[in-house]
Amino acid sequence: MVARSGRLGVGIIGAGRVGPVLGAALAGAGHAVVGIATSSEQNRERAEALLPGVPVLPVPDVIERAELVLLAVPGSELPSLVSGLALAGAWQPGQLVVHTAPEYGVDVLTPALQRGGIPLAIHPAMVFSGTSLDLARLAESYFAVTAPAPVQPIGQALVVEMGGEPVIVDERDRAAYAEAVSTATTFSRSIVEQASGILAAVGIENPGGYLSSLVRSSVDEALRRAGAPTELDALDMPELLGEGLRGITGQGGPAGDIHGLEPDEPDGSDRNERDDPYRDDRGDRDDPDQEDT
Repeated sequence: MVARSGRLGVGIIGAGRVGPVLGAALAGAGHAVVGIATSSEQNRERAEALLPGVPVLPVPDVIERAELVLLAVPGSELPSLVSGLALAGAWQPGQLVVHTAPEYGVDVLTPALQRGGIPLAIHPAMVFSGTSLDLARLAESYFAVTAPAPVQPIGQALVVEMGGEPVIVDERDRAAYAEAVSTATTFSRSIVEQASGILAAVGIENPGGYLSSLVRSSVDEALRRAGAPTELDALDMPELLGEGLRGITGQGGPAGDIHGLEPDEPDGSDRNERDDPYRDDRGDRDDPDQEDT
């Protein structure tokens, strides 16, 4: 199917914060969103805003029209939805069936697989607002991809088309992966809420704004220590200073070797290493292969 045209008819089940955003990202990559299913008026409005002109249809009609079905529903609803649609004979041979629940791999899609569907589990590791702002954030996000080996490239290609970075997560590791995602999102939210409440109690106006820079810089530093590149990595000032001075003086040594820069420092390279506020005392860090949210 993919090799025949390269473009897919995409049907979306669920118009919460995730489904319409991923649908818009796929549409931006050239795929055609052929329908979306939702029973909520609020979600209908969201779908119309992000996917203008896409019809809101019953679930069976969406599946009938689609070459790729995106199941963007809560994980608690996913098993019964997949099995119920299988009993109704909705799944079609060769149809890509993709879900976005972090806690499940592709085993939950077995009823669709048994009827010829191609199972894929693709979870974007980010918190969604359900607005067009999320489209830009996809480009900064990793996606957990779980799929049978022969179709993993399809899942990876879909993620790249949406602007993200695919990371293969094994079926047996999905529960641990989901726990990591839940820990990061739940605890960060609760800590901010608790701190904001304390500041409000002592009379600080706009406690969320007051904490904004503190929380962001703290999270950036924590991510940096975990091995994730952050904005601070672009501000490695001793290295930048060294490059700049080499360009001006033509000397190839570190910045501290320039006479008169810090006359009391016997060894400029040691000074750079000791005073660099961004240096990680643990030494070199490996590049990350995955976030998250």
